[in-house]
Amino acid sequence: MAIEIERKFLVKDDSWRKGAKGQKYRQGYMSRGETATVRIRITEKGAFLTIKGKPAVQEDKISATKLEFEYVVPISDAQEMLQLLCQGPLIEKTRYCVEHDGMTWEIDEFYGENAGLIMAEIELESENQVITFPKWLGREVTSDKRYYNASLSSNAYSQWKDGEAPA
Repeated sequence: MAIEIERKFLVKDDSWRKGAKGQKYRQGYMSRGETATVRIRITEKGAFLTIKGKPAVQEDKISATKLEFEYVVPISDAQEMLQLLCQGPLIEKTRYCVEHDGMTWEIDEFYGENAGLIMAEIELESENQVITFPKWLGREVTSDKRYYNASLSSNAYSQWKDGEAPA
C-alpha cells in the first residue's frame, strides 16, 4: 500500500532561497471527491497521474497520513488532460528542494491564481518522527484543508481576503 506522510507549513522569509534550485510544475485536478482526489502533473522530469486518498481525522485534527498512488503517463496525454479534463484554475508553481539537518524540505512558490503563496512540506516516515524546524518556517497548515493544492485549484489564494481563505 502506498502511503504518504507529510506536514505543511507557511514560509515566513526568503532565507531558504540561498542555493535552492527549482523545478516548474503545472497540475490540475480531474476529481476532488469525498474519498480521493485525482491529479495530473507535468514537471521538467515528466508527467504523472496521482490518486490521493483523503487523510483521516484523529481527535478533531486532520492526519498527516494518506494513501497515494502515482503513475507515469505520456506528456502528450497529460497536456490533453490538463486542457480538457481539469476543473478550476491550474496550479502553477516552482518546487525547490532545500536540505536542513539531514532532511529534504520541498518549498512550493505559487504563480498564476495562487501567486504570493509559499509553502514548505516535509515527507516523513511516521507521524511522530522528530524533525528540526528551519528558521524560515512559519505556521503549520497540515490540518487546514484550504492549503491543499486540490483546494487551491478551486479556491485560489488570489481570491482570499487578507490572506485568509473562507472557512
